[in-house]
Amino acid sequence: MNDGAADALVPVQDRDHVLGAAEPELTLIEYGDFGCPFCFAASRPVKSLLERYPALRLVWRHFPDPELHPGADLAAELSEFAAARGDFWQAYSLLLAGRDHFSREDLLSVARQLDLDPAEVEAALNEGRFREPVLEDVAGGRRAGVHGTPTFVLGGELLRGPWRQLAQLVPAMLGKGDAAGARRSTPGSS
Repeated sequence: MNDGAADALVPVQDRDHVLGAAEPELTLIEYGDFGCPFCFAASRPVKSLLERYPALRLVWRHFPDPELHPGADLAAELSEFAAARGDFWQAYSLLLAGRDHFSREDLLSVARQLDLDPAEVEAALNEGRFREPVLEDVAGGRRAGVHGTPTFVLGGELLRGPWRQLAQLVPAMLGKGDAAGARRSTPGSS
């Protein structure tokens, strides 16, 4: 599962967006892009894991690719704007909705759904007021070996291979599943 790159992983910080256990036995970090269809596809199974395993915590970190998903960087900034008002996870739900690009109007529509002042959001996006935490996540992800989305780090180890492995790996790492089966799904094995 780990090729050593996760040694450069930024530890979970107060500014991270966390869902699940307050005192987790296992942490799942997702580097994601709100415009990525695979992040959208992974969101329901990840939510299901959080519901099934109360000792699990999810940490979302931004890794937008605005060339592949236009406006994804601004969507990440909008989520940080919402986070400053305590609404990150609501913004996450509205932004991670199966789009592969975001227009300004899409973002302002989400802002209105979050009861944010569209003029204030527009000004913040134009000025890049919430760009720094997004850039920090991207830089930290690159140092840890993240190249695309979604990329998951489970228990401090970078997951290589399909994210669907999480359904076996999470229970195995929490001691609630077939650990031998989980080990068979590591890179280089079939």
